[in-house]
Amino acid sequence: MNCTKWRFRRPAPETVISKDELAFRRPRVNGWSCPPGASQLVGWLVYGFLATISFGIHIPLLPRPWYHVAYATLGTVFVVHFFTHVAAVTVDPADASVRAKVNYSSPLPLFDRSKQPHVIKDQHCFLCDVQVSGPRVKHCSSCNKCVEDFDHHCKWLNTCVGGRNYWLFFSALVSALVGVLLLFTLILFVFVQHIRDPHILRTAPQLGALPGNSTWLLFLPLAPIETSSAGLLTITFIALMLSTICLMLLSHLLCFHLFLFYKGISTFEYVKLKKQEKSRKQELECRNPKRPSKTPQTNQENSIDCEPAKYPSSSNLVNKNPLTFRLSETLCSEMESFKKSVDNDKFRYGTENKTRGISMSVIQNWKASNEEDYPSGSGNSLPETQDPLGSSIMSPNRSSQ
Repeated sequence: MNCTKWRFRRPAPETVISKDELAFRRPRVNGWSCPPGASQLVGWLVYGFLATISFGIHIPLLPRPWYHVAYATLGTVFVVHFFTHVAAVTVDPADASVRAKVNYSSPLPLFDRSKQPHVIKDQHCFLCDVQVSGPRVKHCSSCNKCVEDFDHHCKWLNTCVGGRNYWLFFSALVSALVGVLLLFTLILFVFVQHIRDPHILRTAPQLGALPGNSTWLLFLPLAPIETSSAGLLTITFIALMLSTICLMLLSHLLCFHLFLFYKGISTFEYVKLKKQEKSRKQELECRNPKRPSKTPQTNQENSIDCEPAKYPSSSNLVNKNPLTFRLSETLCSEMESFKKSVDNDKFRYGTENKTRGISMSVIQNWKASNEEDYPSGSGNSLPETQDPLGSSIMSPNRSSQ
């Protein structure tokens, strides 16, 4: 085996990317630019589903006086919303200087806050390399371009909402809310009437030819499809829940933008103010931390400790309040004497009291004999001495010993 035939492969040097280099990406023209957003696809699917359900299933079930009214009203609202929605997505919200100079086919550098603290300074965008028209122009990182009178980047439209398409966005929002409200009323009426009195919903001539009331036709009159009552109620319930969710979301969004109208600010300015307020609160909390309450300390100082300290120190005695110290000493002595009196009733510790078992008559006789031997008026009388180991009185002779 010839080892010289082996060729050693040297690894190619890795491409080192400098940290100062910026990433590039093409700016987006409008909401139709690739890639489409997930929220945008969900919005169009919900719009198509509700339109199909309302015009294909529920409106044909209405009684004849309301049949044409529902078609005309809901049809108008859905068409208005469709055109305003498409217009809001199609319009390019970029600043005039960006639309005049920037070529959307060539990539632009992306904004990186670690390398550049600000994109626009003195009304000049460093990424788009243009002089913007006003102070409310902002560079959108999602679209990678400067937007005139920037409000927010809408995920449902997949584009920015600015001065050029804000009113189209607001019109689409209002028309969507009105359409969903009418659709919710229609679906709720069909659902309740199907449970209470289904004969009101069977006014179509195709339904009258069917035997029984348990069979229903969908997508009248063009493509009738038979289904059961349970199937119709299931579809109606799903549409009712979906329209309820859409109604809540759209109502919240409309109220929020009406609030912004009242305040005279944009969505971007509102979010910026909230962030500044939050950071200001955090700074105040850092400067003025919460101090621990002094209640446990005062309770500890005023508490009475009857247990003797293992390691007494002079500092504890100095810091104590004299009044508290005397009070605690008195109470502790009383408690100790009470404990001893209770314990002596059952047990005897230490030296036993010898007079405890002697009757009172013996003690009186012994005391009388002592008085005769040592009269109280004699000058040779000695003071009586008490035995420290008991309660009996010692004689003078014993004490003198």
